[in-house]
Amino acid sequence: MSWVLLLLLVALLLTGTPIFIAMLSATLAVTWYFVGLPLEGIMQRFISGIDKFSLLAIPLFIFSANIMRSGGLSTRIIALSQALVGHLPGGMALTTIVACMLFGAVSGSSPATVVAIGGIVLPALKEARYGEQFSVGLITSSASVALIIPPSIGMIVYGVVTGTSVGDLFLAGIIPGLLLGLTFMAYAYAYAVRHRLPLAPAPSLGQVWHAFRDAGWALGVPVVIIGGIYGGVFTPTEAAAVACIYAVAVTALVYGEMNPRRLLDCAIESAMGTAQIMILIGAASGLAWLLTIEQVPQQLSGTLLGFSESKIMILLMMNLILIIAGMFIDPTSITMIFAPIFLPICLAMDISPIHLGLILVVNSAIGMYTPPFGFNLFVASGISRLSIDRMVPGVLPFILCGIAAVLLITFTPQLSLWLPELLR
Repeated sequence: MSWVLLLLLVALLLTGTPIFIAMLSATLAVTWYFVGLPLEGIMQRFISGIDKFSLLAIPLFIFSANIMRSGGLSTRIIALSQALVGHLPGGMALTTIVACMLFGAVSGSSPATVVAIGGIVLPALKEARYGEQFSVGLITSSASVALIIPPSIGMIVYGVVTGTSVGDLFLAGIIPGLLLGLTFMAYAYAYAVRHRLPLAPAPSLGQVWHAFRDAGWALGVPVVIIGGIYGGVFTPTEAAAVACIYAVAVTALVYGEMNPRRLLDCAIESAMGTAQIMILIGAASGLAWLLTIEQVPQQLSGTLLGFSESKIMILLMMNLILIIAGMFIDPTSITMIFAPIFLPICLAMDISPIHLGLILVVNSAIGMYTPPFGFNLFVASGISRLSIDRMVPGVLPFILCGIAAVLLITFTPQLSLWLPELLR
């Protein structure tokens, strides 16, 4: 049955069927023809999959991200990044990466980061003599860090699926997110040196201070979220609501760039983004339920543990599976499908659920810019007017950088666990 389900799901995806329709159709078909259970059970699981209080944080974080993007935050973050690293070799590329990391820390949305940062820096990268393919690869990959650095929607979904503390996951994502960004920066630096790209003049201390002061209010978002959660002031879901209030206050009262019309547009856009994620979670919940009642996780666990007793080999196989899955399906679906399958395996090998969460999320982040269906590629195609096939040479080096980073994160658990253990 599991092979039929997998083949049907892959066949639907290869024909261009939307992911949620592919998952739901494959689940319904296999349930009807092979399992013999009432189809109403699948729809009940669809609804119960999204009927969780913790998931309320997702639309709120999406809303706060759209407010920040529309309220002038991106230009201030780019200015701050330019002041910090713009004078170094590869300054414009380094500025892009730092800006994506900072914007990701206040938005948690990878596609929003592509639009907010990429739309501004892409012309500047071209003007600074960076190749078009390198520039698009840089933007699509750097924006993926937003999935890892808190607040992260992927962490929320994983926490809901596995019962892991979202606050611990947020803390665990800080160092791996920085590591992935630094890996990209190392490659960008080497690229600039190899191509002898011109250096920009170093800013004065006054210019750096002005950039910090201008962007400082916006950069308070992750401080408020993490500080509030670990200070016991509010839960992660309540933190998302606080982030929305803070975002409106900063963009309207401090920056003066938010008005009722823009706020309404942000709300409509957030509702559409929320609907896309929730329908994926619902469809993946039905699929996960079918896999569970057919004992697929237990079978796969037994197969992997029987194949090799080496923790290294099993972790490598997990990463390989996740990298391949990331080429075809979105991060939410990856988490919903594979977290219940991999969790028993990791518990049997004494691997922390927090560490597994970071392995899943970082692999999902790489999938966001991996051909053929990396979502960041499609978003970047809209702002760059490049076809996906022309982007591939530009993203390949960043995929290799991402794989190197995820292997380091996989086999150095303390990169993920140190901060949660320190503050526990």
